[in-house]
Amino acid sequence: MPEEKRKILDTTANPAPLGLAAFGMTTVLLNLHNAGLFNMGTMILGMGIFYGGIAQVIVGIMEWKKGNTFGTIAFTSYGLFWLSLVAVLVVPKEIGAQNDNAAMVAYFTMWGIITLCFFFGTLKASRALQFVFASLTVLFFMLALREITGNAVISTITGIEGVLCGLSAIYTAIALVLNEVFGKVVIPVWPVR
Repeated sequence: MPEEKRKILDTTANPAPLGLAAFGMTTVLLNLHNAGLFNMGTMILGMGIFYGGIAQVIVGIMEWKKGNTFGTIAFTSYGLFWLSLVAVLVVPKEIGAQNDNAAMVAYFTMWGIITLCFFFGTLKASRALQFVFASLTVLFFMLALREITGNAVISTITGIEGVLCGLSAIYTAIALVLNEVFGKVVIPVWPVR
């Protein structure tokens, strides 16, 4: 007797808005620091560990459960980016070691390269998500440039670009939530046709 195929309906919530909000808010706060508005402190580090880090890893696992490979890899990767960034910033102070600029250039460059690769995965997604990944790619390369030059103006411009990147992720998160809640397009994300 042939095996019956059953279609299982996925009735779980979309985890992507949580991941985008976590990424966006943490990115905005870090880049307000990069733009020179306030010093690095426990507020940014705490956001990096808990909201930018742990929340995005959880979202990545939820995306895996939904069968979304892109969401799994992207959210888990950026959650672990935030956790690694906090470690890169805090651990050297605790053990008396120091990261040199070349190491940080390599760190941000590698994240820029992987983000550019992820950007190509958004070409079938919405324009809003494409903007998030395109602006994040630029941000990582600008962070590397800031490390190379040590230039305060480049740091400020990098911070402003990072705030725009973070705000675009928050915009996309809120759009996804409100569009689902109202059952219609309230805030456009410009899907690719």
